[in-house]
Amino acid sequence: MSKEIAGLLPVSAWKFKGTYPTTMRDQDGPSLGRTGSMNYNRQHQFYCGVDLHARSMYVHVLDHKGRTRFDEDLPADPGEFLHAIQPFRKNLVVGCECMFAWYWLADLCEDERLPFVLGHALAMKHIHGGKAKSDQIDAGKLAGLLRGGLFPMAYVYPRAKRQTRDLLRRRSFFVRQRTQLIAHIVNTNSQFNLPPLPKRLTYAANRSDEIATRFRDPSTQLMIRSDLALIDDYDRQIAALERHLLKSAKVDDPVTFGFLRSAPGIGPILGLILLYEIDTIRRFPEVGNFLSYSRLVRCERSSAGKVQGFGPKKIGNAHLKWAFSEAACLMKRCCPAVRSWSQRQEKKRGKRKGLSVLEAKLGRAVYHLWRRQQAFDLKRFLNS
Repeated sequence: MSKEIAGLLPVSAWKFKGTYPTTMRDQDGPSLGRTGSMNYNRQHQFYCGVDLHARSMYVHVLDHKGRTRFDEDLPADPGEFLHAIQPFRKNLVVGCECMFAWYWLADLCEDERLPFVLGHALAMKHIHGGKAKSDQIDAGKLAGLLRGGLFPMAYVYPRAKRQTRDLLRRRSFFVRQRTQLIAHIVNTNSQFNLPPLPKRLTYAANRSDEIATRFRDPSTQLMIRSDLALIDDYDRQIAALERHLLKSAKVDDPVTFGFLRSAPGIGPILGLILLYEIDTIRRFPEVGNFLSYSRLVRCERSSAGKVQGFGPKKIGNAHLKWAFSEAACLMKRCCPAVRSWSQRQEKKRGKRKGLSVLEAKLGRAVYHLWRRQQAFDLKRFLNS
């Protein structure tokens, strides 16, 4: 089956031949239910659950009959892990929860040609809902979920672009810190009931030592000068990061990056966030899966034919949600046709709901233009 055809089918319909890849992004076996959740259900002779921490990891190995073959607390060391699983690695799958320390274990399994599955932390109710909880219990439950075909899967982001994505997220953190410093200067100015600052401090040309001299107390002046110096440093660091990120995008996927930027409201930074947070659009079988992952739709909860509410709003990718929200606002500002369409939606549904509808509509457009490798079509966007 070609990759193009496989990308159009549900994950459960994929059929691979030959050796199986070592990470979840290509594996045969996960089934996609109506809710969009994927569980790892390929059979192995041994199942290894790892309760991973920064300095230690508890390893539990089950065989295909459910018997415990290994159960021990180990240091978080690649050599110790490989030595522990050596008797079982002929037909072994490794699974751990999606916490901050999973990078090295996923890379180790990829290097050693071991199937690796990353568990979705919020979906592991079986682990977190027990009366008793310990590392030993959690590792055993991870192995049991793998064996029973109920292991909820998260996406194993490929390490070739993982560091660039992390750098992009760090850049967003620096921007937030810079914004807090600017807000602190403005709030301090209001605290002393001084006249409003004549110009916005976002731009470097509007920042000077005269801002500090507005205050009489030497301690306050030193505080403001420190804020201004940190803002200048953040400007230099952010500019350097952005240059590196743009070069990386031109190497990793310049065609898709260009298609993303063809949409009004999606500039270089938002295009970078979409490019590296999504990685590949083929991992979403349908547009609904993508919208759910991007927090652009609400999931309904019903029982006995009655709607009982909606699912949690914060399950999904927060970076994509922010990017689409920013892009929708910028699209309204720069495109009169979109602004008119959005105003009609706001009149019918309210301002907040109208903006959410525009965000979801933009998400659908991004999904389809990426899959089809086509530029943004404004007329089709408004009429669809």
